[in-house]
Amino acid sequence: MEITGAQLTNLMIDICWLSLLLLVGKYLRTRLVLLQRLFLPASVIAGFIGLLLGPYVCGQHLFTFIPQEIMNAWSLYPGRLINVVFACLFLGFAVPSFKSIWKEGGPQLCYGWLVGMGQYMVGVGISVILLTPVFGVPHFFGCLLEIGFSGGHGTAAGMAEAFDQLGFQAGSDLGLMSATIGVISAVVFGMAMINLAARRGYTKVIKSPKLLSRAETRGLIPPDKRAPGSITTISPDTLEPFAFHAAWVGVAILIGWFMLKGIKSLSANMEPDLFKAFPLFPLAMLGGLFIQIFAGKTGLSKYLDRQTFDRILGLALDFLVISAIASIKLDVFFAYFLPFSILMVVGLVWILFATWFIAPRMLPDAWFERSITEYGMQTGVTALGLLLLRVADPNFKTPAAKSFGFKQILYEPMLGGGFITAAAPILIYNYGIALTYSIGAASIIAALAVAFFNGWIHKSRK
Repeated sequence: MEITGAQLTNLMIDICWLSLLLLVGKYLRTRLVLLQRLFLPASVIAGFIGLLLGPYVCGQHLFTFIPQEIMNAWSLYPGRLINVVFACLFLGFAVPSFKSIWKEGGPQLCYGWLVGMGQYMVGVGISVILLTPVFGVPHFFGCLLEIGFSGGHGTAAGMAEAFDQLGFQAGSDLGLMSATIGVISAVVFGMAMINLAARRGYTKVIKSPKLLSRAETRGLIPPDKRAPGSITTISPDTLEPFAFHAAWVGVAILIGWFMLKGIKSLSANMEPDLFKAFPLFPLAMLGGLFIQIFAGKTGLSKYLDRQTFDRILGLALDFLVISAIASIKLDVFFAYFLPFSILMVVGLVWILFATWFIAPRMLPDAWFERSITEYGMQTGVTALGLLLLRVADPNFKTPAAKSFGFKQILYEPMLGGGFITAAAPILIYNYGIALTYSIGAASIIAALAVAFFNGWIHKSRK
């Protein structure tokens, strides 16, 4: 299909609109105390502003500030930007040995697996027992919990094609709403739990989140505390360092794209064709991992700066969140309001239960700092998990950050937007509940057994 100059101009204008909303969201975050107390990211604030100014809210009663055609374009961006986010996950990291990962992150991995896979068990379980018989939604409706909470906006958007292939076109929009509720739950309940834990003496370092400075709550860094956001590893005279790193992100996505084309061509004659609806982003993540392994063996890794990849990832994620929230189809949400609300409440209760009653008995020292990090990630995104940890452990004096980082290396390829997240609705659709639910339950039992035989399970918070 030929792309015209007018379409490219429209793309540029779309990005300019998103940029304006992002700056407005950041300004409101610096000025409104309520938003500072909630620790809402500027991109989330900007997304809600876009939703209010769009055809789904203002357009129903007043003048539409952001026209429908722009919203239609924005709805396509998250499914593409998520590939950039996942391609960056492993780039610039020195891949440690499995022994190091297991020693530092083993308990966190077992607990994280219990919480993440538990979202599927709870979500799909409530769908089978209540939501499907009463409201007629498909059994994989329960997957929206993990896709939105643990996976986030990008994962939900990336699953749009898969849901279309499964005949459930509302799935992506409901996943985006699930991710939005997850982010709000992460900051609201997360801050409340930190306050409660500090008063009860469960925290190792802080006594109250009020110890954060005014600059930290506003999200601004004073001149005397600013640090470099990236390191220049190649000469700008030959190639712009940011372009150099962005090019590797592009190659990682390209590797994933070729892998997906190859897998789809091989599976085309299968019955059922499990990869017909499989998304690109998990394979883009693998592409980044392959590049990092190659870089480590050839000496290229010393020219790959992790902080620069963080900037690229953050840029893509901010624009992804704005466009995802702003383009949510509220009519779809209201059409599934009751079953969706039940799913969200049940899922949130599960994660809160795990944070307060399972984590103290399954995580070693600094159980609250470890569990609040996991809570932020399991309901929002990894960055929110680290934000909550930053509040509970300002200078990272506990081992929570390190164990969480090691855990993510093994966790991310599978759940939270990994292969299981992408494949779960497809497997349930093709193989039914009994088999897929049994496999999920068996994996949870295996994680508990590993934790038990390694001596990580104990009886009380002490």
